[in-house]
Amino acid sequence: MRLILFCIGRARAGPERELVERYISRAAAAGRSIGFSSVELREFDESRAQRPQDRKLEEAKILRAALGAAAAFIACDETGKNLSSTDFATQLGNVRDAGVTTLGLVIGGPDGLDPAFRAEACVAIAFGAMTWPHQLARVLAAEQIYRAMTILTGHPYHRI
Repeated sequence: MRLILFCIGRARAGPERELVERYISRAAAAGRSIGFSSVELREFDESRAQRPQDRKLEEAKILRAALGAAAAFIACDETGKNLSSTDFATQLGNVRDAGVTTLGLVIGGPDGLDPAFRAEACVAIAFGAMTWPHQLARVLAAEQIYRAMTILTGHPYHRI
């Protein structure tokens, strides 16, 4: 299964981008042995529409097109479920085991995700009750993807 971290907005060069790239690279290497053919990052420009709802609709259209008709996705949203790292790994493993060929993990733009688009997700998750800057949300998502791969492979990176 392909696992793709989809992000609205492009990360600038710097330590946050380097961390995301490092975790995605590590996750890709760890995931190959357990049925994750690739782990990737894809970024899209933020909408320039005037109204927040219009921006969310435009960004949802871009994300739907990028996901493709057959892809399932997990929405990162402040109203989502708070999962433990182990539960997140289990979620990824279950989707893989269900035969899904592509799974997206989606981070919306500064205005969040369009509610109708978010409702299409197999699950919506949150990174806690706090609000995180988009650059750090990417780092958190990439690290949790890598952590999930290590949990699924039994690697000691994740210790309980």
